[in-house]
Amino acid sequence: MPQQSPWIVEVTPENFETEVLERSREAPVVVDFWGAWCQPCQMLMPILEKLAVEMAGKFYLAKADTEVVPQLAAQFNVQGVPAVFALRDGAVVDFFDGMRPEEFVRGWIERQLPNQAETLLAEVRNTLGAEPSAVEAKLQQAIELDPKLDVAKIMLAEHYYDQQRNDEATAMIATLEERGFLEPEAEKVKAALELRKLGDAAGGVEACRAEMAVSPDDAEKMLKLAESLAAAGQFEESLETALAVVRKDRAGHGETARQLMVDVFRQLADDEELVNNYRRKLATALY
Repeated sequence: MPQQSPWIVEVTPENFETEVLERSREAPVVVDFWGAWCQPCQMLMPILEKLAVEMAGKFYLAKADTEVVPQLAAQFNVQGVPAVFALRDGAVVDFFDGMRPEEFVRGWIERQLPNQAETLLAEVRNTLGAEPSAVEAKLQQAIELDPKLDVAKIMLAEHYYDQQRNDEATAMIATLEERGFLEPEAEKVKAALELRKLGDAAGGVEACRAEMAVSPDDAEKMLKLAESLAAAGQFEESLETALAVVRKDRAGHGETARQLMVDVFRQLADDEELVNNYRRKLATALY
């Protein structure tokens, strides 16, 4: 048996996170729960190993001896062996159990493999810093191949934003909004576009600071400074400045400042501590 194949791994409690969950974000992982005493397992295993070697990295085979990883078998709710699970992006997407002929197993595995559009997305993700025109071409091709592949549209909107192509990014977000919702990643792009628009209208940070120096209590000038700070990526100072506007002029410029803070929160979705801190401060200022 091809024990040394780079496409086949023996699962242990220690390597499950890296060899199964993390690896499934790169390519499908097929987890085969088996037992040494199980005759059907001994018949199925060579089929899975053969296909793993033949497909050479299109999927990974993770062999899980239930006596070595009983906790994982319980976690997967394995009722009997062999039990075979397909994982993609850290989650189970398909399953079969019992001995099956090679024709069935081959077809089942092929259904787990990414299609051409998904392969193009993987190429984009794995080539950070690639030529922007090449990235754009692959994303557009992926959308043409699979018009319902919304993640490609989000990535293209992000690409347009990074390239300062605001109108095209806005149009792509509008297309996604036609579904009636936006994913958090798309919301982030939408918020970034709004912040950029506000920042452009407000002028640069230094110009706004100069105006503030002349009229430090002017709520409108404070708001423009908060907007320019957000557009420049100086989010914490922007939040603090916008919060001051809310406290000073809640019914007037404060409402615009509140919306600015909401847009900044979307940009800072990964910084829970900062976002939660200013959400509390905003709630206190409002109520």
